[in-house]
Amino acid sequence: MRFQTKNGVLIAQANGETLRIEPWGKDSLRVRATMLPGFSGKDWALTEVPEKTEAKAEQFEVDHLEIDGSMGKRTSASITNGKIRAVVNFAGVITFYKEDQEILREYHRCYDGTISKESRCLKTVNREWKGVIGGSEYSLNLKFESNDEEKIFGMGQYQQKYMDLKGCTLELAQRNSQISVPFAVSSLGYGMLWNNPAVGQVTFGKNYTEWTARSTKDMDYWLTAADTPKEILENYTAVTGRAPKFPEDRMGLWQCKLRYRTQEEVLEVARRYQKEGIKIDQIVIDFFHWTVQGDWKFDEKYWPDPKAMVDELHSMGIKVIVSVWPSVDRKSENFWPMLDRGLLIKTERGTLQTYDFQGDCVEIDVFNPETRKYVWEVCKKNYYDFGIDAFWLDNSEPDFGVYDFDHYRYIDGPALSCSNIYPQLYSRVFYDGMKAEGEENIVNLLRCAWAGSQKYGNVVWSGDVPSTFEAFYDQLQAGLNMGLAGIPWWTTDIGGFMTDDVNDPDFQQLLIRWYEFAVYSAVFRMHGDRGPHNIPPLDDRDFGGGYLYTGQSNELWSYGEENYRIMKKYYDIRISMHDYIKQLYDEASENGSPLIRTMFYEFPDDKKCWELQDQYMFGSEYLVAPIFHLNEFEREVYLPEGRWEDTRDGKVYEGGQTVLAAATDRFDSGIQENSIRSCKKVKKENSTEDTHSVWNFLYCFYFVSNCASDIHICASVGV
Repeated sequence: MRFQTKNGVLIAQANGETLRIEPWGKDSLRVRATMLPGFSGKDWALTEVPEKTEAKAEQFEVDHLEIDGSMGKRTSASITNGKIRAVVNFAGVITFYKEDQEILREYHRCYDGTISKESRCLKTVNREWKGVIGGSEYSLNLKFESNDEEKIFGMGQYQQKYMDLKGCTLELAQRNSQISVPFAVSSLGYGMLWNNPAVGQVTFGKNYTEWTARSTKDMDYWLTAADTPKEILENYTAVTGRAPKFPEDRMGLWQCKLRYRTQEEVLEVARRYQKEGIKIDQIVIDFFHWTVQGDWKFDEKYWPDPKAMVDELHSMGIKVIVSVWPSVDRKSENFWPMLDRGLLIKTERGTLQTYDFQGDCVEIDVFNPETRKYVWEVCKKNYYDFGIDAFWLDNSEPDFGVYDFDHYRYIDGPALSCSNIYPQLYSRVFYDGMKAEGEENIVNLLRCAWAGSQKYGNVVWSGDVPSTFEAFYDQLQAGLNMGLAGIPWWTTDIGGFMTDDVNDPDFQQLLIRWYEFAVYSAVFRMHGDRGPHNIPPLDDRDFGGGYLYTGQSNELWSYGEENYRIMKKYYDIRISMHDYIKQLYDEASENGSPLIRTMFYEFPDDKKCWELQDQYMFGSEYLVAPIFHLNEFEREVYLPEGRWEDTRDGKVYEGGQTVLAAATDRFDSGIQENSIRSCKKVKKENSTEDTHSVWNFLYCFYFVSNCASDIHICASVGV
C-alpha cells in the first residue's frame, strides 16, 4: 500500500485501487475508492459546501507479526478531523475512532493485514470489486465488523415493525412505500451516509455489516462522530442540506381523497368545510383529473375553468395541490416529442414500456436536464399559471411496472448504478421551476425520497399502505427512522390507504387512532382509497377522469356524528398548537431535527429510551403514546427522568418509571370519551395562561423541569 498525506488528505493506492479519505465538515470524513483511473466527480447527496476544518494526515511505522513468525515494520497512515480519526493499515483496512474509542472497522479476513485475531484463511477482503461483464462499472461489496452492543437507526422507510435495524437486511432500492435514504445513526456515537445511489443491499448482521452496490464506479461514504443523535443529525444535514422554512399557512389540515373527479366536487367539499367552520390549509386534486398520463393538464370536460376554481379556493384561504405522475402514455400528446428528444427512460431489451397502469406508459428520464425543463414548461402552462400552489409528485420512485432495475437505463447510465436518486431529481423539476418563478415557500408532496431530498421542499408520505393496525404500527417505525435519516417533513395517509368498507366499525376505530397520531405529526393530512367501490363512473369513455373509479367520501364528517365530533375536537387541538408546530419546523430548518423524534433523541442518556419504539416525542415537549391494537383502552407508558404531572388529578410522578395510562372507556355503537377534559399550561409561578382542552383518548402529563420556577409541557400520552 502506497500512502500520500498532503494538505490534510490521505490517499492510498494498491492493486489498482485508489482510496481517498478527506475532511468533510465538522468531525466528519468522506471516504472514496475506485478501480478506475479517476473518480466520477459526483458528489451525490453531499451538495453543501462543508465547514472548513483543520485536519491532520500522517504516516507512521507499526510493529507487525510476519507470516514466518518474525516481527517487522509496516507503514500505516491516519487522518484526524476533530473527534473522528481514521487509521489505514498496510493492507488498506480502515479503522475509525471517535476520539480514543473505536467505533467502526472494516471486516478483513486474509493471511496478511487482518487486525482481528479470528480466522485469517477465509480470504475475505474488506472491499471487494467485481467487474460488471460487458460494462465499465463494478459491483462493490464493503464489509465492517459488527458490534453486539450497537443499535442502528435511520436508513429511510421500510415497511416492517423494527425501529432498531440491527439484524435487518435492507434493499437499497425505491419501491412504492419503501424509501431508501441510506443514512444510519449508531448508538456508538457515529452516523454513516452511504453516498451512492446504486441499487444494492445492506445487512446489519450479527457477524458483520455488509453494503453492496450492484453497479458503480466509486465507493463513496461519509462518516461523522458526535456525542448525541441530535449532534449527528446536525452534522449530517450541514453537508446534505436542511429543509427550507415551512409556510405557516400549511401547518393545519390537508384534505384529500381518492379521488375528486370534477371541479364542482372539489368546490362543494371546500364550501362545506367553510360552512362547518373548519379551516383547511390545502385541498388535493388527485390522479386522473387529466386526459391521459403525460398530457399534464386538466380534462376540460370535468374541469372547465381551473382558474375560476383556484380563485374561489384562494378566496377561502385554501391552497391547491394537484397530482402529477412521471409516466407518459403512448397516446399522450407529449409522448412522441419526448421520445424523439431522448427524454424518456430506455429499456435494455424488449418493448419500450416501464409502467402499465391505465395505459402503455414510459416514465420520464429526470437525469436529463432537458427532460426536467420540458416537463416543468408543460406543467407551468397547464397548472402553475392557473394559480396551482403545489404539486403532488406521486409514483416518484418511479413506480416501475416490474422492479427489474437491470432492465432500465437513464442518460447517466444503467438504473442499477443511480436509480435511487430518481425521486430527488423528480422533485427538482418542480422545486427549481418554482424557484425560478420567484417562489419562496415551496412545499411539494412526494411518495419517495433519497439522501438530501429534504432541501428541496419535499413532504414525503409513506405510500399506499393497508388500513390495518399492523401497518399503523409500522408507520411509526418508518416515520421515526425517516426523521433520523434527515427527512423531517414526513406524513401518512390517515387511516391507511386501502380500505374495503368505510362502514366497518373496526376500520373506524383504526381511523380515529390514526387521526389522533396525525395530530401530533409533521403534516396533518386526510387521504385514502375508501371502499366499497360501488360509485358508478361519470361516462363510458376509455380515457380521462370520468370513467375511472372513485372511493367513498373522506371528509371529517364522512364517518358519522360521533366520529366527526371527535375529529373536530382533535382538529381544534392541532390548530391550538400552531405556534409550537411552527417552532418545530423552524428547528428542522436550523439544525435538521425531525418533528417526530425517537425517545432517545431527547433522552440519549436514558438506556431504556433506546429500547422504546411504541412511543415518541413530538418535538421536545410532547410525549405521544399511540394505541396500536383494536379494542385496546389502556397501555403502559415510560416516563424518562424528571417530574411528570398527571393533568387529570395533578399528581406528580418521578421519572424513570412505567405507568399505566387509560386511553378511553370503550368503543361500542359509537366512540365514547373518557372523563379527561382539560389541563392547564403553567409557565412560571403567578403567571396566567388559558386552559386548553385535552380531548378523548388523551392522557396527559406535564414535565416539571429542574428549574423550580418553570413547568414545561412535555408529554401527552395514550393517544
